[in-house]
Amino acid sequence: MAGRIYAGVGGWTFEPWRGLFYPPGLPQKRELEYAARALTAIEINGTYYSSFPRATWARWRNETPDGFVFTVKASRFATNRKVLPEAAPSITKFLGQGLTELGDKLGPINWQLAPTKRFDKDEMAAFLALLPDTLDGVPLRHAIEARHETFACAEFIALAKTRGVAIVHAESDTYPRIAVRTAPFTYARIMQTKPRLKQGMPNAALDALASEARAWARGGDTFIFFISAAKERNPAAAQAFLRRVRKEVS
Repeated sequence: MAGRIYAGVGGWTFEPWRGLFYPPGLPQKRELEYAARALTAIEINGTYYSSFPRATWARWRNETPDGFVFTVKASRFATNRKVLPEAAPSITKFLGQGLTELGDKLGPINWQLAPTKRFDKDEMAAFLALLPDTLDGVPLRHAIEARHETFACAEFIALAKTRGVAIVHAESDTYPRIAVRTAPFTYARIMQTKPRLKQGMPNAALDALASEARAWARGGDTFIFFISAAKERNPAAAQAFLRRVRKEVS
């Protein structure tokens, strides 16, 4: 089944975006409202470091338009540990903070592993078994962002396929690129924007990414985030990408 293509950035509070992405004088409390109308998705990455009250999740839902989606970066206390299967209490705490207040605006959860975490088949199978399919009656979608080269193997791909978990497609000069579909959705993080380019990436690179995204979307929803690298350029890159996807290239 064909899906939608969502695109955005990580977070929405970043001082260099003020006057560059956000109009001069826009109150900080309205930045999410503005970003959610310029983009179609945001990866909430503050959740990697801390939790938020349930009322805050409800406010984020209410400040964004219909059709907008948040993905959520899982807590580092669940993913940055020596023994992943011991993460059950941290996973429960992370999931219980109020994610489901987002309702149908809740997208996939990105479980980003530490760059030093090496692949171990039994450990990863046990960790994936801890990730629930639903929460408060809301379906959950999970993605694993593996950052060590040992995850680029057939065994990890097979585990992810069996569990229906996406492997985050990383476009990075540092982390492995595992471009295999393992779930009914695609999650990509593009870490290649350049500070000297106003739209962050060359036209040819954005054209190629838009073409690839259309192919991914033929198999389900596709979430693409312009993350890290030249962070000040990421909103412009996301907007330029969305114009291409919508066939509105200027």
